Amino acid sequence: MDTLYGRNKEEHPEPIKAEVQGQLPTWLQGILLRNGPGMHTIGDSKYNHWFDGLALLHSFTFKNGEVYYRSKYLRSDTYNCNIEANRIMVSEFGTMAYPDPCKNIFAKAFSYLSHTIPEFTDNCLINIMKAGDDFYATGETNFIRKINPQTLETLEKVDYNKYVAVNLATSHPHYDSAGNVLNMGTSIVDKGKTKYLLFKIPSSVPEHEKKKSCFKHLEVVCSVPSRSLLHPSYYHSFGITENYIIFIEQPFRLDILKMATAYMRGVSWASCLAFNKDDKTWFHFIDRRTKKEVSTKFYTDAMVFFHHVNAYEEDGHIIFDVIAYTDNSLYDMFYLKNLTKDFEENVKLTSIPTCRRFVVPLQCDKDAVVDSNLVTLPSTATAVKEKDGSIYCQSEILCEGIELPRINYDYNGKKYKYIFATRVQWSPVPTKIAKFNTQTKEMLQWGQDDCWPSEPVFVPSPDAKEEDDGVVLTCVVKTDPKDPPFLLVLDAKTFTELGRAIVNVEMHMDLHGVFIPQQDMKTETE
Repeated sequence: MDTLYGRNKEEHPEPIKAEVQGQLPTWLQGILLRNGPGMHTIGDSKYNHWFDGLALLHSFTFKNGEVYYRSKYLRSDTYNCNIEANRIMVSEFGTMAYPDPCKNIFAKAFSYLSHTIPEFTDNCLINIMKAGDDFYATGETNFIRKINPQTLETLEKVDYNKYVAVNLATSHPHYDSAGNVLNMGTSIVDKGKTKYLLFKIPSSVPEHEKKKSCFKHLEVVCSVPSRSLLHPSYYHSFGITENYIIFIEQPFRLDILKMATAYMRGVSWASCLAFNKDDKTWFHFIDRRTKKEVSTKFYTDAMVFFHHVNAYEEDGHIIFDVIAYTDNSLYDMFYLKNLTKDFEENVKLTSIPTCRRFVVPLQCDKDAVVDSNLVTLPSTATAVKEKDGSIYCQSEILCEGIELPRINYDYNGKKYKYIFATRVQWSPVPTKIAKFNTQTKEMLQWGQDDCWPSEPVFVPSPDAKEEDDGVVLTCVVKTDPKDPPFLLVLDAKTFTELGRAIVNVEMHMDLHGVFIPQQDMKTETE
Protein backbone atom coordinates (compact mmCIF):
# COMPACT_ATOMS: atom_id res chain seq x y z
CA MET A 1 0.00 0.00 0.00
CA ASP A 2 2.69 2.49 0.89
CA THR A 3 4.07 1.91 -2.61
CA LEU A 4 0.77 3.07 -4.10
CA TYR A 5 0.20 6.07 -1.88
CA GLY A 6 3.41 7.16 -0.25
CA ARG A 7 6.15 6.45 -2.73
CA ASN A 8 7.35 9.20 -5.07
CA LYS A 9 6.36 8.62 -8.69
CA GLU A 10 8.61 9.36 -11.65
CA GLU A 11 7.31 11.73 -14.30
CA HIS A 12 7.14 10.78 -17.99
CA PRO A 13 7.02 14.07 -19.88
CA GLU A 14 7.52 12.45 -23.31
CA PRO A 15 4.55 10.52 -24.72
CA ILE A 16 4.61 6.73 -24.20
CA LYS A 17 2.56 4.64 -26.60
CA ALA A 18 0.14 2.39 -24.74
CA GLU A 19 -0.66 -1.17 -25.73
CA VAL A 20 -4.33 -1.14 -26.73
CA GLN A 21 -6.38 -4.29 -26.14
CA GLY A 22 -9.96 -4.60 -27.37
CA GLN A 23 -11.74 -2.08 -29.54
CA LEU A 24 -11.93 1.65 -28.71
CA PRO A 25 -14.72 3.67 -30.36
CA THR A 26 -13.40 5.57 -33.40
CA TRP A 27 -15.13 8.77 -32.23
CA LEU A 28 -13.12 8.82 -28.96
CA GLN A 29 -10.57 11.53 -29.85
CA GLY A 30 -9.12 13.87 -27.24
CA ILE A 31 -7.31 13.91 -23.91
CA LEU A 32 -8.21 12.49 -20.52
CA LEU A 33 -6.34 14.87 -18.20
CA ARG A 34 -6.11 14.05 -14.48
CA ASN A 35 -4.50 15.47 -11.35
CA GLY A 36 -3.42 14.15 -7.97
CA PRO A 37 -0.53 13.97 -5.50
CA GLY A 38 2.60 12.19 -6.75
CA MET A 39 5.51 13.13 -4.44
CA HIS A 40 5.39 12.84 -0.65
CA THR A 41 9.08 12.81 0.29
CA ILE A 42 11.52 15.62 -0.51
CA GLY A 43 15.05 15.06 0.75
CA ASP A 44 14.68 13.98 4.39
CA SER A 45 11.30 15.65 4.86
CA LYS A 46 7.94 13.93 4.42
CA TYR A 47 4.41 15.24 4.08
CA ASN A 48 2.01 14.06 6.80
CA HIS A 49 -1.02 13.69 4.57
CA TRP A 50 -1.66 12.10 1.19
CA PHE A 51 -3.60 15.22 0.03
CA ASP A 52 -0.46 17.34 0.67
CA GLY A 53 1.76 15.68 -1.97
CA LEU A 54 3.12 17.60 -4.94
CA ALA A 55 0.73 17.73 -7.92
CA LEU A 56 1.45 15.23 -10.69
CA LEU A 57 -0.56 15.75 -13.87
CA HIS A 58 -1.07 12.82 -16.21
CA SER A 59 -2.92 12.31 -19.45
CA PHE A 60 -4.11 9.74 -21.94
CA THR A 61 -4.33 11.08 -25.49
CA PHE A 62 -6.66 9.23 -27.90
CA LYS A 63 -5.67 9.68 -31.51
CA ASN A 64 -7.02 7.54 -34.35
CA GLY A 65 -7.25 4.36 -32.29
CA GLU A 66 -3.86 4.87 -30.62
CA VAL A 67 -3.37 5.96 -27.00
CA TYR A 68 -0.39 7.89 -25.60
CA TYR A 69 0.41 8.42 -21.92
CA ARG A 70 2.43 11.16 -20.31
CA SER A 71 2.90 12.61 -16.83
CA LYS A 72 4.59 15.72 -15.48
CA TYR A 73 4.87 17.39 -12.09
CA LEU A 74 3.15 20.76 -11.89
CA ARG A 75 6.02 23.26 -11.76
CA SER A 76 4.35 25.35 -9.09
CA ASP A 77 6.28 27.89 -7.03
CA THR A 78 5.83 25.38 -4.20
CA TYR A 79 7.42 22.58 -6.26
CA ASN A 80 10.34 24.74 -7.38
CA CYS A 81 10.99 26.08 -3.87
CA ASN A 82 10.87 22.58 -2.29
CA ILE A 83 13.01 20.89 -4.95
CA GLU A 84 15.62 23.64 -4.87
CA ALA A 85 15.94 23.41 -1.06
CA ASN A 86 15.62 19.59 -1.17
CA ARG A 87 13.08 19.73 1.66
CA ILE A 88 9.50 20.82 2.30
CA MET A 89 9.58 24.63 2.44
CA VAL A 90 5.94 25.50 1.79
CA SER A 91 3.15 24.49 4.17
CA GLU A 92 0.27 22.37 2.93
CA PHE A 93 -3.03 21.81 4.69
CA GLY A 94 -1.85 18.78 6.67
CA THR A 95 1.87 19.63 6.93
CA MET A 96 3.34 22.81 8.41
CA ALA A 97 6.76 23.73 7.00
CA TYR A 98 9.35 25.63 9.02
CA PRO A 99 12.24 27.80 7.92
CA ASP A 100 15.83 26.74 8.36
CA PRO A 101 16.36 26.32 12.15
CA CYS A 102 19.75 28.08 11.86
CA LYS A 103 18.12 31.41 10.91
CA ASN A 104 18.32 34.17 13.50
CA ILE A 105 15.54 35.05 15.92
CA PHE A 106 14.36 38.11 13.92
CA ALA A 107 13.83 36.11 10.77
CA LYS A 108 11.89 33.58 12.84
CA ALA A 109 9.66 36.22 14.44
CA PHE A 110 8.93 37.72 11.04
CA SER A 111 8.08 34.28 9.73
CA TYR A 112 5.53 33.78 12.52
CA LEU A 113 3.86 37.07 11.65
CA SER A 114 3.60 36.30 7.96
CA HIS A 115 1.93 32.97 8.77
CA THR A 116 -0.94 34.54 10.71
CA ILE A 117 -2.90 35.00 7.51
CA PRO A 118 -0.98 32.44 5.57
CA GLU A 119 0.37 32.84 2.06
CA PHE A 120 -1.15 29.65 0.77
CA THR A 121 0.44 27.09 -1.52
CA ASP A 122 0.01 26.96 -5.30
CA ASN A 123 0.44 23.18 -5.29
CA CYS A 124 -2.81 22.72 -7.25
CA LEU A 125 -3.31 18.97 -6.98
CA ILE A 126 -7.05 18.35 -6.99
CA ASN A 127 -8.70 19.01 -10.33
CA ILE A 128 -8.59 20.63 -13.78
CA MET A 129 -10.76 23.62 -14.68
CA LYS A 130 -11.54 25.15 -18.05
CA ALA A 131 -11.80 28.96 -18.22
CA GLY A 132 -12.22 30.55 -21.64
CA ASP A 133 -10.09 28.44 -23.98
CA ASP A 134 -7.54 27.65 -21.29
CA PHE A 135 -7.06 24.88 -18.74
CA TYR A 136 -5.95 25.29 -15.12
CA ALA A 137 -4.77 22.95 -12.39
CA THR A 138 -6.76 23.75 -9.24
CA GLY A 139 -6.48 23.14 -5.49
CA GLU A 140 -8.49 24.76 -2.71
CA THR A 141 -6.45 27.91 -2.13
CA ASN A 142 -6.67 31.25 -3.96
CA PHE A 143 -4.06 30.10 -6.52
CA ILE A 144 -4.60 28.18 -9.74
CA ARG A 145 -2.01 27.36 -12.43
CA LYS A 146 -2.57 27.54 -16.17
CA ILE A 147 -1.30 24.44 -17.95
CA ASN A 148 -0.88 23.20 -21.50
CA PRO A 149 -3.18 20.14 -21.70
CA GLN A 150 -1.15 18.63 -24.55
CA THR A 151 2.39 18.89 -23.14
CA LEU A 152 1.39 19.22 -19.42
CA GLU A 153 3.69 22.22 -19.20
CA THR A 154 3.05 24.64 -16.33
CA LEU A 155 2.24 28.21 -17.40
CA GLU A 156 1.27 31.30 -15.43
CA LYS A 157 0.00 31.45 -11.88
CA VAL A 158 -3.37 33.12 -11.29
CA ASP A 159 -4.28 34.58 -7.90
CA TYR A 160 -8.09 34.77 -7.47
CA ASN A 161 -7.43 37.30 -4.71
CA LYS A 162 -6.44 39.92 -7.29
CA TYR A 163 -9.98 39.79 -8.71
CA VAL A 164 -12.16 38.71 -5.77
CA ALA A 165 -11.54 38.75 -2.00
CA VAL A 166 -11.25 34.98 -1.41
CA ASN A 167 -8.62 33.04 0.54
CA LEU A 168 -10.01 29.63 -0.38
CA ALA A 169 -11.92 28.45 -3.46
CA THR A 170 -13.40 25.11 -4.48
CA SER A 171 -11.89 22.74 -7.01
CA HIS A 172 -15.34 21.80 -8.34
CA PRO A 173 -16.62 24.77 -10.35
CA HIS A 174 -19.72 24.56 -12.52
CA TYR A 175 -20.13 25.66 -16.13
CA ASP A 176 -23.28 27.28 -17.49
CA SER A 177 -24.63 26.77 -21.01
CA ALA A 178 -22.54 29.70 -22.31
CA GLY A 179 -19.34 28.15 -20.92
CA ASN A 180 -18.95 30.68 -18.08
CA VAL A 181 -17.38 29.30 -14.91
CA LEU A 182 -19.29 29.57 -11.63
CA ASN A 183 -17.30 28.95 -8.47
CA MET A 184 -17.41 29.63 -4.75
CA GLY A 185 -14.77 30.82 -2.34
CA THR A 186 -14.44 31.84 1.30
CA SER A 187 -13.43 35.34 2.26
CA ILE A 188 -11.79 35.16 5.67
CA VAL A 189 -10.34 38.59 6.36
CA ASP A 190 -12.41 41.09 4.47
CA LYS A 191 -13.13 43.77 7.14
CA GLY A 192 -13.73 41.08 9.74
CA LYS A 193 -16.78 39.78 7.85
CA THR A 194 -16.32 36.12 7.03
CA LYS A 195 -18.45 35.20 4.04
CA TYR A 196 -18.88 32.78 1.17
CA LEU A 197 -18.74 34.31 -2.29
CA LEU A 198 -20.25 32.98 -5.49
CA PHE A 199 -18.38 34.34 -8.49
CA LYS A 200 -18.51 34.05 -12.26
CA ILE A 201 -15.60 33.94 -14.73
CA PRO A 202 -16.81 34.78 -18.25
CA SER A 203 -16.02 32.33 -21.05
CA SER A 204 -14.86 35.11 -23.37
CA VAL A 205 -13.77 38.73 -23.17
CA PRO A 206 -14.96 41.61 -25.39
CA GLU A 207 -13.23 41.79 -28.82
CA HIS A 208 -11.34 45.01 -28.07
CA GLU A 209 -9.85 43.45 -24.90
CA LYS A 210 -8.65 40.22 -26.46
CA LYS A 211 -5.25 40.57 -24.78
CA LYS A 212 -6.81 40.66 -21.30
CA SER A 213 -7.57 37.54 -19.29
CA CYS A 214 -11.14 36.47 -18.53
CA PHE A 215 -10.30 36.85 -14.81
CA LYS A 216 -10.23 40.65 -15.23
CA HIS A 217 -13.96 40.40 -15.97
CA LEU A 218 -14.69 38.15 -12.99
CA GLU A 219 -17.85 39.24 -11.15
CA VAL A 220 -19.20 38.44 -7.71
CA VAL A 221 -22.72 37.10 -8.15
CA CYS A 222 -23.73 36.91 -4.51
CA SER A 223 -22.32 36.60 -1.00
CA VAL A 224 -23.61 34.53 1.92
CA PRO A 225 -22.45 35.61 5.40
CA SER A 226 -20.90 32.83 7.48
CA ARG A 227 -23.09 31.87 10.46
CA SER A 228 -19.97 32.23 12.58
CA LEU A 229 -17.39 34.92 11.82
CA LEU A 230 -14.51 32.91 13.24
CA HIS A 231 -15.63 29.43 12.16
CA PRO A 232 -16.42 29.29 8.44
CA SER A 233 -17.60 25.99 7.02
CA TYR A 234 -15.29 23.82 4.96
CA TYR A 235 -16.82 22.88 1.60
CA HIS A 236 -15.42 21.04 -1.39
CA SER A 237 -18.25 21.57 -3.89
CA PHE A 238 -21.66 23.20 -4.37
CA GLY A 239 -24.78 22.45 -6.40
CA ILE A 240 -26.56 24.14 -9.28
CA THR A 241 -29.98 23.93 -10.94
CA GLU A 242 -31.46 25.94 -13.78
CA ASN A 243 -32.41 28.82 -11.44
CA TYR A 244 -30.59 28.21 -8.15
CA ILE A 245 -27.19 27.71 -6.58
CA ILE A 246 -27.15 25.30 -3.63
CA PHE A 247 -24.63 25.98 -0.90
CA ILE A 248 -24.44 23.72 2.17
CA GLU A 249 -22.98 25.19 5.35
CA GLN A 250 -21.91 22.08 7.26
CA PRO A 251 -20.74 21.88 10.89
CA PHE A 252 -17.28 20.90 9.66
CA ARG A 253 -15.50 24.17 10.29
CA LEU A 254 -12.19 25.98 10.17
CA ASP A 255 -11.20 27.80 13.34
CA ILE A 256 -9.63 31.05 12.13
CA LEU A 257 -8.00 31.95 15.45
CA LYS A 258 -6.43 28.50 15.70
CA MET A 259 -5.25 28.84 12.09
CA ALA A 260 -3.62 32.16 12.93
CA THR A 261 -1.56 30.58 15.72
CA ALA A 262 -1.01 27.14 14.15
CA TYR A 263 2.48 28.02 12.95
CA MET A 264 3.63 29.16 16.39
CA ARG A 265 2.03 26.16 18.04
CA GLY A 266 3.78 23.78 15.64
CA VAL A 267 0.58 22.20 14.33
CA SER A 268 -0.95 21.91 10.86
CA TRP A 269 -3.93 23.88 9.55
CA ALA A 270 -5.80 20.58 9.28
CA SER A 271 -5.78 20.41 13.08
CA CYS A 272 -7.86 23.64 13.02
CA LEU A 273 -10.73 21.85 11.26
CA ALA A 274 -13.40 20.39 13.55
CA PHE A 275 -16.72 18.63 13.16
CA ASN A 276 -19.51 19.33 15.64
CA LYS A 277 -21.93 16.41 15.60
CA ASP A 278 -24.54 18.25 17.68
CA ASP A 279 -24.85 21.11 15.25
CA LYS A 280 -27.13 21.68 12.30
CA THR A 281 -26.27 21.65 8.60
CA TRP A 282 -27.77 24.69 6.85
CA PHE A 283 -28.94 24.81 3.23
CA HIS A 284 -28.65 28.08 1.31
CA PHE A 285 -30.42 28.57 -2.02
CA ILE A 286 -29.34 31.52 -4.15
CA ASP A 287 -31.70 32.60 -6.92
CA ARG A 288 -29.58 32.98 -10.06
CA ARG A 289 -32.06 35.52 -11.51
CA THR A 290 -32.29 37.93 -8.55
CA LYS A 291 -28.84 37.03 -7.07
CA LYS A 292 -30.53 36.93 -3.66
CA GLU A 293 -30.77 34.13 -1.14
CA VAL A 294 -34.15 32.46 -0.53
CA SER A 295 -35.26 33.79 2.87
CA THR A 296 -36.74 30.57 4.33
CA LYS A 297 -34.28 28.76 6.62
CA PHE A 298 -33.72 25.10 5.69
CA TYR A 299 -31.56 22.71 7.68
CA THR A 300 -30.78 19.07 8.40
CA ASP A 301 -28.81 17.13 11.02
CA ALA A 302 -25.02 17.31 11.28
CA MET A 303 -23.24 15.69 8.35
CA VAL A 304 -19.94 15.93 6.49
CA PHE A 305 -19.87 15.86 2.72
CA PHE A 306 -17.38 16.59 -0.02
CA HIS A 307 -19.22 15.93 -3.28
CA HIS A 308 -22.48 17.14 -4.70
CA VAL A 309 -23.73 14.72 -7.36
CA ASN A 310 -26.43 16.71 -9.14
CA ALA A 311 -29.51 18.84 -8.48
CA TYR A 312 -32.67 19.84 -10.34
CA GLU A 313 -36.05 21.53 -9.90
CA GLU A 314 -39.42 19.83 -10.03
CA ASP A 315 -42.88 21.20 -9.17
CA GLY A 316 -41.66 23.95 -6.84
CA HIS A 317 -39.06 21.70 -5.17
CA ILE A 318 -35.28 21.59 -5.39
CA ILE A 319 -33.97 18.04 -5.41
CA PHE A 320 -30.28 17.59 -4.71
CA ASP A 321 -28.07 14.55 -4.21
CA VAL A 322 -24.87 14.51 -2.14
CA ILE A 323 -22.45 11.85 -0.85
CA ALA A 324 -22.52 12.34 2.91
CA TYR A 325 -20.90 10.96 6.07
CA THR A 326 -21.96 11.10 9.71
CA ASP A 327 -18.44 12.16 10.79
CA ASN A 328 -15.13 13.42 9.42
CA SER A 329 -13.15 10.15 9.57
CA LEU A 330 -12.47 10.25 5.81
CA TYR A 331 -9.84 13.01 5.96
CA ASP A 332 -8.02 11.30 8.86
CA MET A 333 -7.76 8.03 6.91
CA PHE A 334 -5.33 9.58 4.46
CA TYR A 335 -2.60 10.58 6.91
CA LEU A 336 0.41 8.74 5.48
CA LYS A 337 1.10 7.09 8.83
CA ASN A 338 -2.20 5.22 8.30
CA LEU A 339 -1.43 4.24 4.72
CA THR A 340 0.71 1.25 5.58
CA LYS A 341 0.80 -2.13 3.87
CA ASP A 342 -2.20 -3.47 5.79
CA PHE A 343 -4.19 -0.30 5.29
CA GLU A 344 -7.16 -1.99 3.62
CA GLU A 345 -7.58 -4.41 6.53
CA ASN A 346 -6.63 -2.12 9.40
CA VAL A 347 -8.04 1.29 8.65
CA LYS A 348 -11.81 1.46 8.62
CA LEU A 349 -14.11 4.40 8.10
CA THR A 350 -16.40 4.94 11.07
CA SER A 351 -19.06 6.24 8.69
CA ILE A 352 -19.89 4.79 5.29
CA PRO A 353 -20.39 7.20 2.35
CA THR A 354 -24.10 7.47 1.63
CA CYS A 355 -25.80 8.97 -1.39
CA ARG A 356 -28.55 11.12 0.10
CA ARG A 357 -31.35 12.87 -1.77
CA PHE A 358 -32.86 15.97 -0.21
CA VAL A 359 -36.20 17.28 -1.50
CA VAL A 360 -36.73 20.90 -0.53
CA PRO A 361 -40.07 22.64 -1.09
CA LEU A 362 -39.16 26.19 -2.11
CA GLN A 363 -42.70 27.30 -2.84
CA CYS A 364 -44.01 26.31 0.55
CA ASP A 365 -47.38 27.44 1.80
CA LYS A 366 -46.92 30.21 4.39
CA ASP A 367 -49.99 28.93 6.25
CA ALA A 368 -48.81 25.33 6.40
CA VAL A 369 -49.41 23.63 9.74
CA VAL A 370 -46.42 23.31 12.10
CA ASP A 371 -44.97 19.77 12.08
CA SER A 372 -46.46 19.02 8.66
CA ASN A 373 -44.34 17.54 5.85
CA LEU A 374 -44.26 20.02 2.98
CA VAL A 375 -42.85 17.64 0.34
CA THR A 376 -45.54 16.89 -2.21
CA LEU A 377 -43.41 14.81 -4.59
CA PRO A 378 -43.30 11.00 -4.25
CA SER A 379 -40.21 10.56 -2.05
CA THR A 380 -39.31 9.33 1.40
CA ALA A 381 -37.40 12.60 1.90
CA THR A 382 -39.26 15.00 4.17
CA ALA A 383 -39.28 18.73 4.93
CA VAL A 384 -41.12 19.54 8.15
CA LYS A 385 -42.18 23.02 9.18
CA GLU A 386 -40.97 24.05 12.66
CA LYS A 387 -42.56 26.55 15.07
CA ASP A 388 -40.12 29.31 14.14
CA GLY A 389 -40.90 28.92 10.42
CA SER A 390 -37.66 27.12 9.59
CA ILE A 391 -37.86 23.82 7.74
CA TYR A 392 -36.19 20.62 8.94
CA CYS A 393 -35.21 18.35 6.04
CA GLN A 394 -34.48 14.65 6.15
CA SER A 395 -33.08 12.77 3.18
CA GLU A 396 -34.02 9.71 1.22
CA ILE A 397 -31.08 7.29 1.03
CA LEU A 398 -30.49 6.39 -2.61
CA CYS A 399 -27.60 4.00 -1.99
CA GLU A 400 -24.52 3.41 0.16
CA GLY A 401 -20.83 2.91 -0.56
CA ILE A 402 -20.12 5.22 -3.49
CA GLU A 403 -17.74 8.20 -3.78
CA LEU A 404 -16.16 10.46 -6.43
CA PRO A 405 -19.49 10.73 -8.28
CA ARG A 406 -19.70 11.88 -11.89
CA ILE A 407 -22.66 12.36 -14.21
CA ASN A 408 -23.27 13.05 -17.88
CA TYR A 409 -22.59 16.81 -17.52
CA ASP A 410 -25.16 17.61 -20.24
CA TYR A 411 -27.67 16.68 -17.54
CA ASN A 412 -26.12 18.90 -14.88
CA GLY A 413 -28.84 20.89 -13.09
CA LYS A 414 -31.52 18.78 -14.80
CA LYS A 415 -33.53 15.71 -13.90
CA TYR A 416 -31.18 12.78 -14.43
CA LYS A 417 -30.87 9.04 -13.94
CA TYR A 418 -27.25 7.91 -13.76
CA ILE A 419 -24.39 8.33 -11.32
CA PHE A 420 -20.95 6.94 -12.24
CA ALA A 421 -18.80 6.53 -9.13
CA THR A 422 -16.13 4.55 -7.34
CA ARG A 423 -17.36 1.83 -5.02
CA VAL A 424 -16.06 2.14 -1.46
CA GLN A 425 -17.23 0.24 1.58
CA TRP A 426 -15.65 0.63 5.01
CA SER A 427 -12.21 1.19 3.53
CA PRO A 428 -11.76 4.41 1.53
CA VAL A 429 -9.86 2.56 -1.21
CA PRO A 430 -12.01 2.05 -4.31
CA THR A 431 -11.93 -1.54 -5.57
CA LYS A 432 -14.70 -1.20 -8.16
CA ILE A 433 -16.53 1.42 -10.16
CA ALA A 434 -20.28 1.54 -10.43
CA LYS A 435 -23.14 2.90 -12.50
CA PHE A 436 -26.15 3.65 -10.33
CA ASN A 437 -29.66 4.30 -11.62
CA THR A 438 -31.26 6.82 -9.21
CA GLN A 439 -34.75 5.90 -10.44
CA THR A 440 -34.70 2.08 -10.37
CA LYS A 441 -31.86 1.85 -7.77
CA GLU A 442 -30.14 -0.71 -9.99
CA MET A 443 -26.34 -0.81 -9.76
CA LEU A 444 -23.92 -2.15 -12.39
CA GLN A 445 -20.31 -2.67 -11.33
CA TRP A 446 -16.90 -3.28 -12.84
CA GLY A 447 -14.07 -4.70 -10.76
CA GLN A 448 -11.14 -7.12 -11.04
CA ASP A 449 -8.79 -8.60 -8.46
CA ASP A 450 -5.94 -6.35 -7.32
CA CYS A 451 -7.31 -3.39 -9.29
CA TRP A 452 -7.91 0.08 -7.88
CA PRO A 453 -9.87 2.26 -10.29
CA SER A 454 -9.98 6.07 -10.13
CA GLU A 455 -12.94 8.45 -10.43
CA PRO A 456 -14.87 7.36 -13.56
CA VAL A 457 -15.29 10.02 -16.26
CA PHE A 458 -18.29 9.82 -18.60
CA VAL A 459 -17.75 10.88 -22.23
CA PRO A 460 -20.92 11.19 -24.34
CA SER A 461 -20.87 9.78 -27.87
CA PRO A 462 -21.22 12.43 -30.61
CA ASP A 463 -24.72 11.27 -31.65
CA ALA A 464 -25.97 10.50 -28.11
CA LYS A 465 -29.76 10.23 -27.77
CA GLU A 466 -29.92 8.85 -24.24
CA GLU A 467 -28.23 9.91 -21.01
CA ASP A 468 -25.90 6.89 -20.94
CA ASP A 469 -24.90 6.85 -24.63
CA GLY A 470 -21.12 7.02 -24.43
CA VAL A 471 -18.14 5.57 -22.61
CA VAL A 472 -16.75 5.63 -19.08
CA LEU A 473 -13.00 6.11 -18.61
CA THR A 474 -11.07 5.19 -15.46
CA CYS A 475 -7.36 4.89 -14.67
CA VAL A 476 -6.67 1.55 -12.98
CA VAL A 477 -3.67 1.01 -10.71
CA LYS A 478 -2.66 -2.54 -9.79
CA THR A 479 -1.86 -3.36 -6.15
CA ASP A 480 1.30 -5.15 -7.27
CA PRO A 481 3.61 -2.45 -8.65
CA LYS A 482 5.09 -5.04 -11.03
CA ASP A 483 1.73 -5.29 -12.82
CA PRO A 484 1.34 -2.44 -15.32
CA PRO A 485 -1.57 -0.01 -14.81
CA PHE A 486 -4.09 0.71 -17.56
CA LEU A 487 -6.80 3.02 -18.74
CA LEU A 488 -10.11 1.18 -18.91
CA VAL A 489 -12.82 2.06 -21.44
CA LEU A 490 -16.32 0.80 -20.61
CA ASP A 491 -19.52 1.00 -22.63
CA ALA A 492 -21.54 3.35 -20.37
CA LYS A 493 -24.83 1.61 -21.20
CA THR A 494 -23.92 -1.98 -20.41
CA PHE A 495 -20.91 -1.20 -18.18
CA THR A 496 -18.90 -3.84 -20.02
CA GLU A 497 -15.30 -3.46 -21.16
CA LEU A 498 -14.68 -2.20 -24.70
CA GLY A 499 -10.92 -2.03 -24.34
CA ARG A 500 -7.95 -0.96 -22.27
CA ALA A 501 -4.70 0.91 -22.85
CA ILE A 502 -1.82 -0.60 -20.85
CA VAL A 503 1.23 1.52 -19.96
CA ASN A 504 4.41 0.19 -18.45
CA VAL A 505 4.94 2.95 -15.86
CA GLU A 506 4.28 3.30 -12.15
CA MET A 507 1.10 5.35 -12.21
CA HIS A 508 -0.06 7.37 -9.18
CA MET A 509 -3.48 7.25 -7.53
CA ASP A 510 -5.13 10.48 -8.63
CA LEU A 511 -8.13 12.57 -7.54
CA HIS A 512 -10.11 14.30 -10.30
CA GLY A 513 -9.89 15.19 -13.96
CA VAL A 514 -11.61 16.01 -17.23
CA PHE A 515 -11.94 14.68 -20.75
CA ILE A 516 -11.09 17.32 -23.36
CA PRO A 517 -12.58 16.48 -26.77
CA GLN A 518 -10.27 17.06 -29.73
CA GLN A 519 -12.38 20.00 -30.97
CA ASP A 520 -11.97 21.87 -27.63
CA MET A 521 -8.21 21.91 -27.94
CA LYS A 522 -6.42 25.04 -29.07
CA THR A 523 -4.06 24.27 -31.92
CA GLU A 524 -0.43 25.16 -31.21
CA THR A 525 -0.55 28.11 -33.63
CA GLU A 526 -3.43 29.93 -31.90
